[in-house]
Amino acid sequence: MLRFLTAGESHGRALVTIIEGLPAGLELNLARINGLLKRRQGGYGRGKRMTLEEDQVEIFSGLRGAVTLGTPLTLVINNRDWENWQEIMAPGIEAKLGGKMVTSPRPGHADLAGGLKYRQEDLRNILERASARETAARVAVGAVAEELLFSLGIRVQGQVIAIGNVSVSAEEKIVDSRLLYKNPLYCPAQEASLLMIKAIEEAEKQGDSLGGVIQVVAEGVPVGLGSHVQWDRRLDGQLAQALMSIPAIKGVEIGGGFSTASLLGSQVHDEIEYQTGIGFRHRTNRAGGIEGGISNGEPLVIRAAMKPIPTLAKPLASVEWQTKKTAAAAVERADVCAVPAAAIVGEAVTAWVLAAVVMEKFGGDHLKETLANYKNYLAFVKSV
Repeated sequence: MLRFLTAGESHGRALVTIIEGLPAGLELNLARINGLLKRRQGGYGRGKRMTLEEDQVEIFSGLRGAVTLGTPLTLVINNRDWENWQEIMAPGIEAKLGGKMVTSPRPGHADLAGGLKYRQEDLRNILERASARETAARVAVGAVAEELLFSLGIRVQGQVIAIGNVSVSAEEKIVDSRLLYKNPLYCPAQEASLLMIKAIEEAEKQGDSLGGVIQVVAEGVPVGLGSHVQWDRRLDGQLAQALMSIPAIKGVEIGGGFSTASLLGSQVHDEIEYQTGIGFRHRTNRAGGIEGGISNGEPLVIRAAMKPIPTLAKPLASVEWQTKKTAAAAVERADVCAVPAAAIVGEAVTAWVLAAVVMEKFGGDHLKETLANYKNYLAFVKSV
């Protein structure tokens, strides 16, 4: 079973992840992993924190040379901003617990609910872990997952298709990454991205923030990943949970998604055909690559809606934690728009889910065993 846990606070010493279940023999390209981390930090609309950090992953265990050992892989991303916070965030009696307290919960953030749930007086104890900074660790994990998927010919890409009220009708396919990442919003449509930038700039002038929609496409996904037999094994359910776990994501759709609710069945479902040497396939892909909780061999297409960042330069009304008097919500250093970053995180969590179901189906303690099982299965599918 492929699994991982992350640990660390936004202004703590580091973010730490342990991955268990990777096969031995997988060569990791650290430059590619760090490249995905750099993309998460980029994108127009990001805040000053991203100019302070320079996320680079360090491998503490599970790797010899560039090849996995089959043992737990430990990833560490150091927080450079720790230098400015170590007295306040230090684990131990020397910590200055009264420093930079947060006592006015921000609407739309975990501050209020978390403060009540965990009985905190300083809401920093909630926001430090609820912060989207944690997604840097998940991007590193997803980048490792992508290394496994690459070996099987599976590619995943996150894209921005809407910011505010500016949207594009993006094709449901992976585009040339050299062009996509030259665009400061990771949007496939250059002209639309210019309008998106203007919308972000206007929101910043008003002390406000903007959300949007990301699209994640996976190509080369074989038929048969996931299962219909139990609710928690359904691939669409696993992907929806992974995307919804990204901070500020409020909605997920696969394929036609919400638009299919207003159509007739004949307008929604994908007709099936057979081609010698290829096998069964669909004439269209309105299902987004999943039917009955199982991948159907077509490209995987997922979209997620991201709400605007809850920290505002012109804060909304809140209540002071101790006095219960009306007060402006706390203001932390934050982005105006983090949709491009969410596209990278979406790519990463999608890659992780796909890697997990790949290992579930094909197994193998060494990558050669996994690849042999995979090739045998693909040969069977084409021969049916």
